[in-house]
Amino acid sequence: MSTDVITGKRQKKFRIEFYKPEDCRQVYSIGAVGGHSPYDFRIGFYNDNPRPGTDENGVQVIQRKLETEVILSPLAALELSRWLNHHLKEYEAMFGPIQQPNKSEHISESPADNSRENSDIQGYI
Repeated sequence: MSTDVITGKRQKKFRIEFYKPEDCRQVYSIGAVGGHSPYDFRIGFYNDNPRPGTDENGVQVIQRKLETEVILSPLAALELSRWLNHHLKEYEAMFGPIQQPNKSEHISESPADNSRENSDIQGYI
């Protein structure tokens, strides 16, 4: 990928070469949790593993295993948000709306109103 960058009155050219090293690890995840500080955003990607049976109180236990954590600068988090929104719109244009199973009809579209969505147990309740 070749890119032109204009800095002041001079134009610089550079090329970015992407490569995937052999030790690059791919992780499949069913969900993410995280937060932010004034300095960075942290996103942890997890998978759920229901344990067989119930505990001594009759409660089913689901272990949530954090697979990996990504730490981003605020600018990188903003760019990731824009990139992801662009690709979600592209995906839905090609394949239709992404369905959210077991979601109540009254859930607001505003992410701020849906803060509990990060803790939903997908497919187990």
